[in-house]
Amino acid sequence: MKTTNTSIITILLLYFCCFMANAQVTIEKKDSIWNLVVDGKSFDIKGVTFGSENDVANYDRYFKDLQALGVNTIRTWATGENTQKLLDAAEKYNIKVMIGIWMRHGRPGMEDDDSFDYLKDTEGMEVMYKTSIKVVEMYKDHPAVLTWGIGNEVYLNMATDAEKEAYSKFLERVCSHIKKIDSNHLISSTEAWTFGLEWWEKHVPSIDIYGINCYGAGANFLQEELQKRNIDKPYVITEFNVTGEWDIKDFKNGFKVEPSDEEKYTTIVDGYNNWIKNKSNCLGVYVFHYGDGNEYASPWLFTHHRGLYRPTYWGIRKAYTGQEPTNAIPKINSFELPDTTLQSTTWIPVTLEVSDAENEDVDVRFYYNQNTGSRKRRSQINKLNSRGSLADGFEIEIPKEHGNIKVYVNVQDTFNNVGIASTGITVTDKEAKNRKYLVPKVNLPFYVYKDGNDLPYIPTGYMGNYKVMTVDTQSTDEVHSGSYAIKIDYKERSGWYGLAFVDPKNDWGTTLGGYEIEGAKKFSFWAKADRDGVTATIGFGLIDNDKPFPDTSKKSKKLELTSEWKKYTFKIKRENLSCIRSGLVLFSSSFGFPQTIYIDEVVFE
Repeated sequence: MKTTNTSIITILLLYFCCFMANAQVTIEKKDSIWNLVVDGKSFDIKGVTFGSENDVANYDRYFKDLQALGVNTIRTWATGENTQKLLDAAEKYNIKVMIGIWMRHGRPGMEDDDSFDYLKDTEGMEVMYKTSIKVVEMYKDHPAVLTWGIGNEVYLNMATDAEKEAYSKFLERVCSHIKKIDSNHLISSTEAWTFGLEWWEKHVPSIDIYGINCYGAGANFLQEELQKRNIDKPYVITEFNVTGEWDIKDFKNGFKVEPSDEEKYTTIVDGYNNWIKNKSNCLGVYVFHYGDGNEYASPWLFTHHRGLYRPTYWGIRKAYTGQEPTNAIPKINSFELPDTTLQSTTWIPVTLEVSDAENEDVDVRFYYNQNTGSRKRRSQINKLNSRGSLADGFEIEIPKEHGNIKVYVNVQDTFNNVGIASTGITVTDKEAKNRKYLVPKVNLPFYVYKDGNDLPYIPTGYMGNYKVMTVDTQSTDEVHSGSYAIKIDYKERSGWYGLAFVDPKNDWGTTLGGYEIEGAKKFSFWAKADRDGVTATIGFGLIDNDKPFPDTSKKSKKLELTSEWKKYTFKIKRENLSCIRSGLVLFSSSFGFPQTIYIDEVVFE
């Protein structure tokens, strides 16, 4: 047989692909100790949960940093359009991935404002089942895959045993099928503390590794809990960090007292060495959370806050590599505010004592959070007006809020570390007291859609003949500005359809959500169709007053779209924008032809 250069290359590529596809992950028990084995070598999980799936442009920077921290695996909660790129980047830096496969929660809970009925919604379960199998089929041959992580804290977010049993049987159906199509990887499922143990043991034998989210000293007792139940199974701590808010007992003016920065660092370092890696059933840990933000959880648990290093970052490095922090986070020795009810818009003195091991110049800023209203409002951190200096003392201006607020001081050094301390105060304000819908106030301009990133509203409000409608929020087919636009494709020649971008997702007015957009004077967007003459009614606001939590204003117009991009603007100065939960709404009908509509740059300003 004559062999050409092309055929040789083809054979080598096939061999290489087969070799990569044969990566094997198993578990073994030897001398009462469970071990995870990857390609014949013991693999101690030194992981983090990963929160930057959408920031593809910075994957190289993230994974290089994770490698330097000693991280050998990351955990995700679900897959998406960037999963392939994520796996490729992880493989480049020899980092494995626990691929999350999302299972919907049975009632609105801590993580996800969703409500799914595992007793009745057979169609919805079938969608999740098919999605799960598709995910495994797509990625099972990728060398970066470590395990499958099916669901997260679903039992915690269920009300009845009947629902939990129904979910358990569905979970076993998913896991058992995955075993049939992928013999190279193990299956885990994740639950908070021990809420899933009895259900997994009884109904889900196909789970290989129990994933348990556990914060603080509880990690030291997980193995004991399994032994009490006569469970001889390996487990991995799928989320770990300092004690979370839900377990804190002490309050200060309505807020749980947050652990100090020193506690956040030592919990990870000492916890890993004393509570985790020396347990015979424990395969390792994923520290929560390698991510950045400016929300309630980030000062408490994230590696970065506003782009700055936090104790979690340095704690991971010390735990996994033994290396001390390159530069010490500024230490806040004391932070106090007057312990009386304070009137909004007044200025109050701050008691603050700060030290820095390297004697660097530090920048001091103040922020606040409120613990009432919608999930996103409760999570929102806002900047406070302040004046003064460390030498002369600081004052802060009390914001226009009513009730308890949590005040933070941020002390940043020249190395981009930030030390954070907090305390609770009580504020009074007549106007704020009478707000009907407590949702986060946005800064203008406020983009409902801009280049497909960080959508404040999610396109889950499907109406009419929606089964023949597809929605792509990152379409590159026709774009007005940036890289992406919204593409709404309707494939039938007749019938009507509708789509709403809403907050919370999958909600029709039964859960508080949306945003306060007061001060906006106009609402605008760019739109076009695949041909001239396509008509569509486009605007914002959908939920009527017959629901507990409606849109406070609805504004839309019937438009005749063309094949060219055109900007449409509505004047909204007199509209009540105190709670807009449907940021973009579209209705259209097809008359004789399928149709495609494109939308871009949707903004309140």
